[in-house]
Amino acid sequence: MPSAFLKDASPPALLADKPREMDEARKKQLAICPTDDDTIAPKTKKPHKQSFDYIWRTGLAGGLAGSAAKTMVAPLDRVKILFQASNPQFAKYTGSWFGVITAMKDIYREDGTRGLFRGHSATLLRIFPYAAIKFLAYEQIRSVIIHSPAQETPIRRLLSGSLAGVTSVFFTYPLEVIRVRLAFETKRDSRSSLSAICKRIYNETPPPQRPVSGPAVFAVTTEAVRTVVPRAGLANFYRGFSATIMGMLPYAGMSFLTHDTAGDILRHPALAPYTTLPRPSNSPPNKPAPLRSWAELFSGGIAGLVSQTSAYPLEVIRRRMQVGGAVGDGHRLHVGETAKMIFRERGVQGFWVGLTIGYVKVVPMVAVSFYVYERGKTVLGI
Repeated sequence: MPSAFLKDASPPALLADKPREMDEARKKQLAICPTDDDTIAPKTKKPHKQSFDYIWRTGLAGGLAGSAAKTMVAPLDRVKILFQASNPQFAKYTGSWFGVITAMKDIYREDGTRGLFRGHSATLLRIFPYAAIKFLAYEQIRSVIIHSPAQETPIRRLLSGSLAGVTSVFFTYPLEVIRVRLAFETKRDSRSSLSAICKRIYNETPPPQRPVSGPAVFAVTTEAVRTVVPRAGLANFYRGFSATIMGMLPYAGMSFLTHDTAGDILRHPALAPYTTLPRPSNSPPNKPAPLRSWAELFSGGIAGLVSQTSAYPLEVIRRRMQVGGAVGDGHRLHVGETAKMIFRERGVQGFWVGLTIGYVKVVPMVAVSFYVYERGKTVLGI
């Protein structure tokens, strides 16, 4: 046998070990490359946004953030609803800070602290799932629309926030209608329990409509539509839903866009030493450094100011539509009809009734909401 062959020959055990060593070396090299397949490269500690662990942690942080923010501004929220819905007892107080304070004094004198928080239990029942779904949907939609830092454009952020807001409203809107109706009641002898409010909303029917005049084909078509479109029942819990969707698109979109943009500015290298905190040990690798408390509250407050300004007229329309069964003749108004009614009653200023309260309420509310959410994510390690 040639000596060269004997020289290169190896024992069978060594030959068996070589493929194993080569495979291990190949895996080590693959782990370094960021474009390799996850089935070969080792898993990192960063949670996947589609995993159940990430979803429940995000939902919990968002729900707690919404509950904390709403509790802080509940008294102002009660007064703002009374102003927006043109409650006869409080209409004389609208338009000034003195009126806001006087209205709160009247509520406190009549009902004490419980009066200022009337409807807040329904608010918490709604806001926890609402905020949880909103923040969770935003993170999930962002992961689909924005894949890299190069795609962090204002349009994509605005779209992500708008879709997240619409998603959360769709699932929690009936609870919002119940909350508004609870907060709208002011007379001691006419107050209703939560179950009574639900039954009343469900059983409300609009007054009989007049016969349709005109060509026979038009009259028959109109009557057919009336029989198909629900006039009572569960449809009553979605009064003002179209106006809510139109208002939520700019509100949620501008809120997330402004907050994220302000966060980027505050994390600029020139400002970072004064605005950011050290990165926690359990922080995901690609997550930016957390902002200091004042900086996080500032970015959230700016987000609340911008979002409230952009969506407030539609919010006024929505409130009037939601209490349509409690005032007037019970006629279910559409968005256009409600807008005409507000303009006829108060002109252009009618669409901005309570905006001052809106600023005082929304700015700290959104600031606290984003602050608790970001701190909650840090504590939960996401």
